[in-house]
Amino acid sequence: MRGSRKYEHITPLLRDLHWQQVPERIESKLSVLVFRWYGSAYLASELRRVADVDTRKRLRSSSTFALVTPSSCRTTIGDRAFFVAAPRACSTLPSSVTASETLGTFKRRLKTHLFATSFP
Repeated sequence: MRGSRKYEHITPLLRDLHWQQVPERIESKLSVLVFRWYGSAYLASELRRVADVDTRKRLRSSSTFALVTPSSCRTTIGDRAFFVAAPRACSTLPSSVTASETLGTFKRRLKTHLFATSFP
């Protein structure tokens, strides 16, 4: 794809270069931020796991990395807020990605997962 022209479709070039599309890149950045946060007390009051909520401890999702996603009033601004978008991005990840022990392993598995979903 080195000889790609200016007005050709970008998807085959992204696939060949193994780059992520913009929505997957955003989801990747949010997920890495939450993975780094996990375990620290900095954002503990805002980002909570489903397992930490008393009324949701018996749910199947309590054994996963799922985070409580707050509701937002506006879909244009509210859904883009960090405290809404980050839990939504992390809660959709499979357990093979979220069960990673180190940040490097998490990033590698996350990129592989997002690449597989965007370029089937």
